[in-house]
Amino acid sequence: MDPHLLTTFVTVARHGSFSAAAAELGYTQSAISQQIAALEADLGLALLRRRPVEPTPAGRRLLEHAEPLLLRLRAARADVLRTAAEPRHLLRLAATPLAVNPVVAARLAEARARQPRLEIRLRMCRGERLAALVAEGRADLGLADGIAAPSDPLRLPDAGPMTTMGVTEEDLVVVLPAGHPLAGRASLRLPDLIDARWLRTPLCPPARLRDLVGEGFPAGLEYEGDDVRTALNLAAAGHGLTLLPASAVPAGGGGGGGVCAVPVAAPRLVHRVELLHAALPPGAAADLVAALSG
Repeated sequence: MDPHLLTTFVTVARHGSFSAAAAELGYTQSAISQQIAALEADLGLALLRRRPVEPTPAGRRLLEHAEPLLLRLRAARADVLRTAAEPRHLLRLAATPLAVNPVVAARLAEARARQPRLEIRLRMCRGERLAALVAEGRADLGLADGIAAPSDPLRLPDAGPMTTMGVTEEDLVVVLPAGHPLAGRASLRLPDLIDARWLRTPLCPPARLRDLVGEGFPAGLEYEGDDVRTALNLAAAGHGLTLLPASAVPAGGGGGGGVCAVPVAAPRLVHRVELLHAALPPGAAADLVAALSG
């Protein structure tokens, strides 16, 4: 179960090709074949079918273990190096699409005002990648957002020892077309909307609503992006409802005023933003954590 062999196996399985894995890892195709053969010999099982190249049942099970194991190894290396790192004034901040709300943006501005030498490089990413970026040292801090019950932590992937803390919580609104029969309501209950069609988008996955409310919430149009304006335009055109933090919907509705935002009355849910980081030496990063956590 050598980590180098596991890396080769995961790369071949991801590409479905020995030659593509060889190009990515910088080996010859023959060397890749030898490494896979060595791993299969170690386990006494075939892990990959050759034509087409795809995991066997045993290989699929190994993939479930291999990727988290390799992530934890990269995280351990990064964490050890962090403990001996010199304080830096350039901080890499990774955030999910709705994490940098007005409160977070204001706290970032306050932190920069107190630390004139502080430089922040912000990158956006999907929630499933955020913890890995921080664990592996490719981001110093992470800001994750999601829908949760009040004061409940977000469900983040396990990427090793990590500190998480709440940053903000705000109310959620159902985004409807302006002409929708329910657009004039003072509030809405999500259980009453389980038969409505919902945008399938990373901003508000219907699967998360089913986890919190129950079955239903059929998908309308699937939008794989995370641009709020696009989601508002799609909702305005009737492609499906969506759920967003109140601060994400401009006053008067987005998409040229074509949507109406109605507060959620039940169940009690909030849009939560959390800060996550691994070990931090004293200095700019620790100061920024204090500023963001309020």
